[in-house]
Amino acid sequence: MKKIAVTYENGQVFQHFGHTEKFKVYDIAEGTVQSAAILSADGSGHGALAGLLAESGVDTLICGGIGGGARAALAQAGIQLYGGVSGSADQAVACLLAGTLSYDPAAECHHHDEHHGHDCGGHHEHHCGGHSHSCGEH
Repeated sequence: MKKIAVTYENGQVFQHFGHTEKFKVYDIAEGTVQSAAILSADGSGHGALAGLLAESGVDTLICGGIGGGARAALAQAGIQLYGGVSGSADQAVACLLAGTLSYDPAAECHHHDEHHGHDCGGHHEHHCGGHSHSCGEH
Protein backbone atom coordinates (compact mmCIF):
# COMPACT_ATOMS: atom_id res chain seq x y z
CA MET A 1 0.00 0.00 0.00
CA LYS A 2 1.21 3.50 -0.87
CA LYS A 3 0.70 6.53 1.32
CA ILE A 4 0.38 9.99 -0.18
CA ALA A 5 0.45 13.02 2.13
CA VAL A 6 -0.79 16.48 1.17
CA THR A 7 -0.11 19.69 3.11
CA TYR A 8 -3.69 20.47 4.10
CA GLU A 9 -5.88 23.38 5.15
CA ASN A 10 -9.63 23.76 4.58
CA GLY A 11 -9.66 21.14 1.82
CA GLN A 12 -6.88 22.87 -0.12
CA VAL A 13 -3.17 22.19 -0.66
CA PHE A 14 -1.49 24.40 1.97
CA GLN A 15 1.20 26.58 0.40
CA HIS A 16 3.93 26.69 3.10
CA PHE A 17 5.34 23.22 3.81
CA GLY A 18 7.33 24.39 6.86
CA HIS A 19 4.29 26.04 8.44
CA THR A 20 1.74 23.32 7.74
CA GLU A 21 -0.28 22.29 10.77
CA LYS A 22 -1.69 19.14 9.26
CA PHE A 23 -1.41 16.72 6.41
CA LYS A 24 -4.15 14.70 4.80
CA VAL A 25 -2.75 11.21 4.34
CA TYR A 26 -4.31 8.97 1.70
CA ASP A 27 -3.89 5.18 1.72
CA ILE A 28 -3.64 3.94 -1.86
CA ALA A 29 -4.10 0.38 -3.09
CA GLU A 30 -4.46 -0.77 -6.70
CA GLY A 31 -4.36 2.84 -7.89
CA THR A 32 -7.30 4.08 -5.84
CA VAL A 33 -7.80 5.86 -2.52
CA GLN A 34 -8.83 3.33 0.12
CA SER A 35 -8.98 5.74 3.05
CA ALA A 36 -7.77 9.14 4.20
CA ALA A 37 -6.99 10.59 7.59
CA ILE A 38 -5.66 13.85 9.03
CA LEU A 39 -2.15 13.76 10.51
CA SER A 40 -1.38 16.65 12.86
CA ALA A 41 2.09 18.18 12.58
CA ASP A 42 1.84 19.62 16.12
CA GLY A 43 4.04 22.57 15.21
CA SER A 44 6.95 20.27 14.32
CA GLY A 45 8.66 22.76 11.99
CA HIS A 46 10.10 21.93 8.59
CA GLY A 47 13.07 19.94 9.91
CA ALA A 48 10.94 17.44 11.82
CA LEU A 49 8.12 17.18 9.29
CA ALA A 50 10.02 14.85 6.97
CA GLY A 51 10.67 12.52 9.90
CA LEU A 52 7.02 12.65 10.95
CA LEU A 53 5.92 11.70 7.43
CA ALA A 54 8.50 8.91 7.16
CA GLU A 55 7.44 7.48 10.55
CA SER A 56 3.85 7.46 9.30
CA GLY A 57 4.85 5.38 6.28
CA VAL A 58 4.33 8.18 3.76
CA ASP A 59 6.21 7.69 0.47
CA THR A 60 4.85 10.63 -1.56
CA LEU A 61 4.19 14.29 -0.67
CA ILE A 62 2.13 16.87 -2.55
CA CYS A 63 2.61 20.46 -1.40
CA GLY A 64 2.81 24.09 -2.46
CA GLY A 65 6.05 25.93 -1.73
CA ILE A 66 8.90 24.16 0.05
CA GLY A 67 12.39 25.19 1.10
CA GLY A 68 15.66 23.57 0.12
CA GLY A 69 16.34 22.12 3.57
CA ALA A 70 12.97 20.41 3.71
CA ARG A 71 13.49 19.12 0.15
CA ALA A 72 16.77 17.54 1.21
CA ALA A 73 15.21 16.00 4.34
CA LEU A 74 12.39 14.47 2.26
CA ALA A 75 14.86 13.08 -0.27
CA GLN A 76 16.91 11.57 2.55
CA ALA A 77 13.75 9.97 3.95
CA GLY A 78 12.97 8.51 0.51
CA ILE A 79 9.78 10.55 0.08
CA GLN A 80 8.90 11.56 -3.49
CA LEU A 81 7.97 15.24 -3.75
CA TYR A 82 5.43 17.00 -5.96
CA GLY A 83 5.71 20.74 -5.17
CA GLY A 84 4.13 23.87 -6.57
CA VAL A 85 0.62 22.36 -6.46
CA SER A 86 -2.44 24.38 -5.49
CA GLY A 87 -6.18 23.77 -5.35
CA SER A 88 -8.16 20.89 -3.88
CA ALA A 89 -6.13 18.29 -1.98
CA ASP A 90 -8.47 15.46 -2.99
CA GLN A 91 -8.32 16.53 -6.65
CA ALA A 92 -4.50 16.72 -6.56
CA VAL A 93 -4.33 13.10 -5.32
CA ALA A 94 -6.85 11.97 -7.95
CA CYS A 95 -4.77 13.65 -10.66
CA LEU A 96 -1.52 12.14 -9.34
CA LEU A 97 -3.11 8.68 -9.48
CA ALA A 98 -4.37 9.38 -13.01
CA GLY A 99 -0.89 10.52 -14.06
CA THR A 100 -2.05 14.04 -14.90
CA LEU A 101 -0.88 16.10 -11.91
CA SER A 102 0.75 19.38 -12.93
CA TYR A 103 3.53 20.29 -10.52
CA ASP A 104 6.63 22.45 -10.45
CA PRO A 105 9.82 20.50 -9.65
CA ALA A 106 11.55 23.82 -8.88
CA ALA A 107 8.87 25.23 -6.52
CA GLU A 108 10.75 26.59 -3.53
CA CYS A 109 10.22 28.87 -0.60
CA HIS A 110 13.01 31.33 0.01
CA HIS A 111 12.23 32.41 3.55
CA HIS A 112 15.29 34.65 3.76
CA ASP A 113 13.84 36.84 1.00
CA GLU A 114 10.24 36.44 2.08
CA HIS A 115 7.96 39.45 2.29
CA HIS A 116 4.57 39.60 3.93
CA GLY A 117 1.91 38.44 1.51
CA HIS A 118 4.30 36.18 -0.41
CA ASP A 119 2.45 32.96 -1.09
CA CYS A 120 5.48 30.67 -1.48
CA GLY A 121 4.03 29.26 -4.66
CA GLY A 122 5.51 32.05 -6.74
CA HIS A 123 3.61 32.96 -9.86
CA HIS A 124 3.11 29.35 -10.89
CA GLU A 125 -0.53 28.49 -10.40
CA HIS A 126 -0.79 24.80 -11.22
CA HIS A 127 -3.98 22.86 -11.42
CA CYS A 128 -4.21 19.35 -12.69
CA GLY A 129 -5.15 18.84 -16.29
CA GLY A 130 -4.88 22.46 -17.32
CA HIS A 131 -8.15 24.37 -17.44
CA SER A 132 -10.57 21.78 -16.14
CA HIS A 133 -10.78 19.78 -12.94
CA SER A 134 -11.27 16.51 -14.76
CA CYS A 135 -7.66 15.31 -14.62
CA GLY A 136 -6.88 16.13 -18.21
CA GLU A 137 -10.02 14.93 -19.94
CA HIS A 138 -11.39 17.97 -21.77
